[in-house]
Amino acid sequence: MRVFGRKHTRQIGLSSILLLGATLCIPLASLAAEPPEQPVSQPDTPDDTDAQLELMDVQRNYLSNEFVGFVTRMDRFFGDDRNYLEANKSVLQFDLTKLSGYGGSRNPVLSGRAKLDMPLAEKRLHLLMETDPEKNITGATAEGQPVIANEVVAPSKVAVGAGYAKEQESRWYFGADAGIQIHTPVEPFVRARGSYSLPMEQWRMKVAETLFWFNTIGVGETTQLDLEHIISEPVLFRSSSYATWLRDMHNFDLRQDLSIYHNLNDRSALLYQASAVGVSNPQVQAMEYILSLLYRYRLRQKWVFLELSPQLHFPKADNFKSNSALSIRLEILFDESR
Repeated sequence: MRVFGRKHTRQIGLSSILLLGATLCIPLASLAAEPPEQPVSQPDTPDDTDAQLELMDVQRNYLSNEFVGFVTRMDRFFGDDRNYLEANKSVLQFDLTKLSGYGGSRNPVLSGRAKLDMPLAEKRLHLLMETDPEKNITGATAEGQPVIANEVVAPSKVAVGAGYAKEQESRWYFGADAGIQIHTPVEPFVRARGSYSLPMEQWRMKVAETLFWFNTIGVGETTQLDLEHIISEPVLFRSSSYATWLRDMHNFDLRQDLSIYHNLNDRSALLYQASAVGVSNPQVQAMEYILSLLYRYRLRQKWVFLELSPQLHFPKADNFKSNSALSIRLEILFDESR
């Protein structure tokens, strides 16, 4: 046992000496050798550039095919102003709206608009017809705005005109139109709208600017900011901010909408919305808060829709007390998808 212990001890000692020598020799060898050349940064090769472009293409494809496609389908189903204003498609829309309760009247209100693109002009030129165009200057969603019913069924004014729209790309849009309101006397108007969309990972930001001149209300502009996020495939969240300025009024009309679009199936959808309406003069202040639920159901094929919208209004004029309203709307909507 002692002999075995001594041999084992000598082996451990010899191994330790060899390990120590190797450890000391490695730094010396590294010092004696020439230092390795540092890699020189080279400009991006064509392969690197192609890879970056492919990554950008992937992001663009996601934006156009997934995000924008889903949002566009939702706007088209709801007959949204965004779909009407920026889609280079022929659209025909008629609405018959009855509002009971706060802000309502006895008679339903008829409104409509039409846009006919010109195929020979590569869908850049179109003819238009619109009822009461001054009420559509903000570009806000029709279903989200409080409906102010008129005392008559027919619209008070009908406008006809022509417009130009640049073919919508992935991010930019520009369009302009001009016409006259068939009224006594004749009232001309001019409008121009531009927008830019910016993808931000799972969000999209869209900024739109509308400039207009109406013979009745003068020069003005509307700035719109949308922030959109797909919560899940059937659910879309949208925050919409509006500021409309009229030169003659020296005031900004302000509006903030927080909306959730829920696609139930191919025939029905829900819209949950909370809104705040305010002014900037003499100071920034809220004039009304609105809570609304809108149920939209496709009655016939893809062109007849029924909407039911219970609402709660909290106007400052009534010390922000709740006032209930119920909006019922029958809509006929034609576009190239129907």
